[in-house]
Amino acid sequence: MRTTRRIASVLAAVTLLLWTSRTAVSQPRLRVYEADCRIAVEGSRATAFCHNPYPDTDRVRLHIECERWWDIDVDSAPAEIGPAGYAELTDRCWKEIRAVWVSHQPVRNSPGR
Repeated sequence: MRTTRRIASVLAAVTLLLWTSRTAVSQPRLRVYEADCRIAVEGSRATAFCHNPYPDTDRVRLHIECERWWDIDVDSAPAEIGPAGYAELTDRCWKEIRAVWVSHQPVRNSPGR
């Protein structure tokens, strides 16, 4: 009787393990393609040159962190770059720039697009 309960509990554990691993593997993964961006800084002005070689649209924003505490940091308006598209984003601080980066947000293309 004890052996039967042990076998049943082991079978239940193996079944649960196989079921959870199968559902985890069958979940499709979302592939994220981001536009290629190059950043140039000249003095207090920063420019991002972005090209999207992928079939999905990418929404990009330029972010600038200014060096001086009184200088307001900058976040550009978002720009959508379609397939094979190009965008140039530029902005500036009053004085020196501490950091510059570009953020990406994938845009889901609707079937009618």
